[in-house]
Formats: sequence, C-alpha cells, structure tokens
Amino acid sequence: MNNAKEIVLLIKALQFEIATRHYSIRTEQAYVAWVKRFIVFHHYKHPKTLSNIDVSAFLSDLAVNHKVTASTQNQALNAIVFLYNHVLLQPLGMINGISRAKTPSKLPVVLSRMEVREVLKNLSGISWIAACIMYGSGLRLLECARLRVHDIDFHHRVINVRNGKGGKDRIVTLPDELLIILQRHLNHLKNIHEKDLANGFGNVHLPNALARKYPNAASSWGWQYLFPAARISTDPRSGEKQRHHIDISSIQKAVKKAMRAANIVKPASCHTFRHSFATHLLENGADIRTVQEQLGHTDLRTTQIYTHVLKRGGRAVKSPLGDTLGIKLPD
Repeated sequence: MNNAKEIVLLIKALQFEIATRHYSIRTEQAYVAWVKRFIVFHHYKHPKTLSNIDVSAFLSDLAVNHKVTASTQNQALNAIVFLYNHVLLQPLGMINGISRAKTPSKLPVVLSRMEVREVLKNLSGISWIAACIMYGSGLRLLECARLRVHDIDFHHRVINVRNGKGGKDRIVTLPDELLIILQRHLNHLKNIHEKDLANGFGNVHLPNALARKYPNAASSWGWQYLFPAARISTDPRSGEKQRHHIDISSIQKAVKKAMRAANIVKPASCHTFRHSFATHLLENGADIRTVQEQLGHTDLRTTQIYTHVLKRGGRAVKSPLGDTLGIKLPD
C-alpha cells in the first residue's frame, strides 16, 4: 500500500516538474503514460529502486516484442530520463544494451494537384480553411490548430508559426487566395469572442509565463485561437474555464471522410498536405533552401526527401514495356 501511495505521489511530482518547465499538455500526457507503463513492466516496483539495466530491458521490450517505431522508443526514453533527472534526481548516465527500434526508410505520401483539389472540394467550413492552410502554407496539423489571430499578417501576407516542432518559430507564406476568406472568418470569430467576454469568459491559454507578465493578454483579441473549439472547457492545469483551440481529431476525421469521398486510395492524412506542398513547390522550380525554410527543417537532408519523390515520378524513367510489346501510345 505504501508503495502504491509513493507511486501516486511520484506521478504528481512528474506532472508538476513538466508543468513548471512549460511543456505542452500533450507532452505531459505522453510522459506520464510512459512512466506508468515502465512501472507496470517492472511489476509496480518504484523507479528509485530500478537501475540502468531495468530501463534498458523496458526499452528493448518495446522494440523487440511490441515492434514500436524508433520515434516511439525515443519518446519513452526521454520520458524516463526526465523522470530520473528532474523528479528522482538520480541521473541514469549511459544506458547500454538497448535493442534499438529500426527506422524504416519510407518516402512520404504525396497527392497530385488534382487529388488535392478533389479532397478540398469535399471539405467545408473550418476543416476546409485548415486544410487550405496546411496545403497552401505547409503547416503541420498541430501548428495549424495552435495559430492565434495575431499570427496572421495580412499586410506582409505571411503566417507566423510560433513554437513549432522543436520549439522553433518560422515565417511562412499566406496564400493570396485565403486573404478575403480569413478576414471573413476573423469577423465571425470576433463576434463569438465578444459574446464570450459579455458572458464572463473570453480567456485563452497563454504560453509559458505570459499570463503573469501580461494579465490582460489572455482575454485580448489578438491572442484568441484562429480555430477555436465550439465549446468552452476547463483547463486541466489551471482549472480555469477557457475556449481552447479546436480538437485536431475533428479535422482529421473530416479530412479522412473527404479522402474517401474523393476516392483517394493512397494512405493519406492531414500531414499529406504538408508533403504535397513541399513537392509541388519543387515541381514549380522553387529552390530547395526556400522549401527548407518554409517547412522549418533544421537539416537540409530532411527536405531532400522530396527530391527523391520527384525523381521517382512517372516521367523520370521510361518504362521498357511499350518497346517490348511494340505498342506506341498516343502523345
């Protein structure tokens, strides 16, 4: 019983340390889940009684028996290292003997322009605008959902992506075709925000310590989400009633439905819009460094994967089938 109480306190301490470092709620949920799984794997032994060998055994089990991807195994490792470094204050040091999960070499799924057009035709409302931004500006789904009103710069026709993957900021293009549509969308959102304020709400979650530094910022128009949730909810950390950003699963479901309606058989998702954005930019003759900046890649080699997609296109290699069969297709 005492051990169970200690583990409950350990999880609470883990949540506290994550929150004080301003990690996202998604990171907190993932880290807590991995630490719990680590404890269960070792038959509810308290982590302070375990060693590097036990950590290695857990991570190897994920790769060998559960066939997780390399990124999933790395996330589990990061969660456990965080636990030992910042909660238990028992740094693990080198962890040897881990059976590493293999990272498969896969080319990204890319839609043709016609396929993108057909998918967009089967979307409407918020999901349509979000999909247009993901394809037109190369944003990740979560980056899109977290956009604030002041991130849209109509004058310079850019979108400011803040705290993207890896905590990096970047500036991307704002498609001209969305200017009027976004202005109308914002006018609609402002009416909703004013009603929230009149009803005693209107606050949103602010990153890091901005809420303490600028007490009135949470209710200001500029900090409101570009894609707000339909309902006001309770912040899991502060307990305050706020209007959070839209649940990304609703966009994912809408896009999946649109893919089926467009008869897209490729294993495509919201992230496919980003892959298609990069590939189509390169097809249009854009410099790969420009594409790298738009996508926010640190390493150019990550962006170069899209050149492989182009090289493997139908026009890159002429099949010998026609010559072999003596068939000449019309031009």
